[in-house]
Amino acid sequence: MSTVALTGLLEYLYNTLSPSNMRWVGEHLIEYSKKNESEQLRPYTMQEIDDMLDEAEAAFEAGDYLTNDEVFHHKEAVTL
Repeated sequence: MSTVALTGLLEYLYNTLSPSNMRWVGEHLIEYSKKNESEQLRPYTMQEIDDMLDEAEAAFEAGDYLTNDEVFHHKEAVTL
């Protein structure tokens, strides 16, 4: 979102919300952003990595994968 749009939103909130509602919205936005940041920055555990590798190996053995030609064809189809 652009700075202009955010500034417009902020001005709108200043003019429509009471001080207690502003605090409520602010607290919820801060809580939500902290939750998202912690989820995005959390490193994988070795067990999670091992599980992902096991899942990928099982999919490969089952033939559930794309060849190079399929990958590049899909890329061309998406970008056209």
